[in-house]
Amino acid sequence: MTPAVPSPSTTRRPLVLVPACNRLVGAHPFHIAGQKYIDAVRLAGCLPLVVPAAQPHEVDELLDLADGVFLTGSPSNVHPRHFDEVVHDPALPLDPRRDDWTLPLIPRALERGIPLFAICRGFQEANVALGGALHQAVQEQPGLMDHRSRDGDPVDLQYGPVHPVMVEPGGVLETLLGHMEFPVNSLHGQGIKRLAPGLRVEARAPDGLVEAFSQPAANGFNLAVQWHPEWQAQSNPISVKLLRAFGDACRTFRERNRESVRERPRVP
Repeated sequence: MTPAVPSPSTTRRPLVLVPACNRLVGAHPFHIAGQKYIDAVRLAGCLPLVVPAAQPHEVDELLDLADGVFLTGSPSNVHPRHFDEVVHDPALPLDPRRDDWTLPLIPRALERGIPLFAICRGFQEANVALGGALHQAVQEQPGLMDHRSRDGDPVDLQYGPVHPVMVEPGGVLETLLGHMEFPVNSLHGQGIKRLAPGLRVEARAPDGLVEAFSQPAANGFNLAVQWHPEWQAQSNPISVKLLRAFGDACRTFRERNRESVRERPRVP
């Protein structure tokens, strides 16, 4: 007897939206996403879908497809007009097309209970999208460290451990890791100035800067981190635990949604 072949509905990996950045290559605009983020989504056991700049009316359509959202880091910063400031350093890159649709995307994803993992720029986006504000130049703030990397250093040194983070008790990170302190890399110029209402601090740097947060009121898994867990994630036990927790949440969301579709009454 020929063995039964599992149906695609039972074998499909959770689909995770990865918003693209917008970049000029020569004179032509491109939508791009770093390979290390795509690899991290796959390490989580999910299927990455890189999404170009979306129109406002497309956000909910995209979320209808999603089992998770993965917000990447980027050389660009969130435009400060979104937290009522003017640009501090015009030499630094911005990506207003990404802002225009990721900032509305974030609260809608959380409202739906769609699992969300945010890294570096994504961490900053999430705070701004939910009503927080950023330091545009952390290194200029009294009492705060310079959290930037040095462009001239080899990439392995740029992404190497720089400082520890101290985990706040009782949150997502403590539940997942059991660690109260571990080393992270640091490659950011912006940072949390004012945490958005309702967010919970998950970890801080030695200078007190927020390094991770979550939204406890959301129905689904969500975690935003300032460092780069996607860098050589497969060889980093902390990164593996975080990404697999995200992947597990995406699978749970997908299964729950599939069950709810099955239970809907059929229209005669």
